[in-house]
Amino acid sequence: MPQDKIKEVLTRAVTNVIVKKDLEKLLRSGKKIKLYLGFDPTSSRIHIGNTVPLLKLKEFQDLGHEVYFLVGSFTALIGDTSDKATGRKAMTQEEIEENFKTYKAQASKILDFKKTKIVYNGDWLSKLGFKEILELANKFTVQQMIERDLYQKRLQEGNPIGLHEFLYPLMQGYDSVALDVDLEIGGNDQLFNMLAGRTLQKHFNNKEKYVLTTELIEGLDGRKMSKSYGNTVDISDEPKEIYGKIMSMSDELIIKYFTVCTRVPMEEVGKWEKEISSGGNPRDAKMALAKEIVRMYHGQEAAAEAEMGFVNQFQKGKLPDEIEVFKVKAGEWKLVDLICETKLEESKSQIRRLIQQGGVKINEAKVADLDATLKIGKEETLIQVGKRRFGKVVG
Repeated sequence: MPQDKIKEVLTRAVTNVIVKKDLEKLLRSGKKIKLYLGFDPTSSRIHIGNTVPLLKLKEFQDLGHEVYFLVGSFTALIGDTSDKATGRKAMTQEEIEENFKTYKAQASKILDFKKTKIVYNGDWLSKLGFKEILELANKFTVQQMIERDLYQKRLQEGNPIGLHEFLYPLMQGYDSVALDVDLEIGGNDQLFNMLAGRTLQKHFNNKEKYVLTTELIEGLDGRKMSKSYGNTVDISDEPKEIYGKIMSMSDELIIKYFTVCTRVPMEEVGKWEKEISSGGNPRDAKMALAKEIVRMYHGQEAAAEAEMGFVNQFQKGKLPDEIEVFKVKAGEWKLVDLICETKLEESKSQIRRLIQQGGVKINEAKVADLDATLKIGKEETLIQVGKRRFGKVVG
C-alpha cells in the first residue's frame, strides 16, 4: 500500500488506534486483514455521524482488505448504553428486522456490498449456553465495569444500572471471537466494548485484535449527534433538507465536518481552514461542505439543485419551487393548531417560541400574536415555519 494511504487510514477522523505501531507494521507488510464494523439497528435511518466509521471501513475495503458489516441482531435485544444516561429500552426482534430493511440500501451509498460480507451476531450469540456466558464473564471484573464514567455518573445520580448492561460488552466482544478478526472499527464511545473483544480474542483464539475508534460529531444543536436528541442529518433526508441543515449548524463545526464526514482532500480542507481563520466568510466554506455532503448521498445533480434552491430562497429571498399543499377542514383555525395539523411543526410549545422569535409567517408576513387565528377556505394560504419549512393550506 502507498505510504500516504496508510497514514490517512490510521489518522483521518481517528481518535484511537490500539496498538497503532503494530497495526501500521502489519498494514505496511502488505498482508490483507479481516475487519468489521457493527451496527445495532436502533433506527431505520443512518445519520452522518454513523457514516464516520462506515467511511473508515470503506477506506480499508478500497485497499483490498476483507470487510464485514455486522448487524447486531442479538445485541440490540439487550441495548447498548455506552452513550446513555439511563438504560436503553430493549428492542423486539420485529423492530430490529423492520429497521434493518433500509440499512443496506443506505449503507450501500458508501460501501460496495459486492465486496462486503453481511453477518448477524444472533447467529452465534443466541447459541451460547450459561456455561459459555460464565466463561466470558470470568475474564472481567465488576471494578472494570463499574469504573466507566457513565456508570459512575448514574450511581451518583441514583439512576439504576441493569445487570444485563454489564453483559453487553461481553456480547460485542464475542463477535470478534466468532468472526476471528484482526481489527474492529467503531465510534469512540465504543472503546470499552471493543477492548473487551480484544481481551476475548486473545483468550479464545490466542490472537491480537487491533482497535480503531473514529471521532464522534456534534449534531445541529451542539450536542453529540444522536437519534434520541433529534439533532441529526440523515443521509436519506431530501437533498434540500440536508443542505439546509448543514447551513444551519455552527460555523465552528465546518472544518471538523469536512475532515470527518467527507473525503475532500486534506489539502483542500486546509485551504478552507486558512481562509476562515484569516477573516474569510465561513458561509462560502459551509456551502461547499453542504454541497459535498448532498453529492455524496444523492449525486452531483441533486447537489447543484439543492445549492441553487438555497441561494434562491435565502440569499435572493425567493420561495421554494415546490411547496406542499395541505387540505384541512374549512373554517376558522388557531394558528398554533393549524401548524400542528400540517405537521410543519408538531410541538405547540416550539410553535409558540417560533412565533415569539418572528419565525412564523403567513403569506410572507411575520406573525407576532400567539393567539392569532386564520380563516381557511378555498384560497391557498402560505405558511412558513422557521427558515426551511413551507406549506400551503386550503379548506
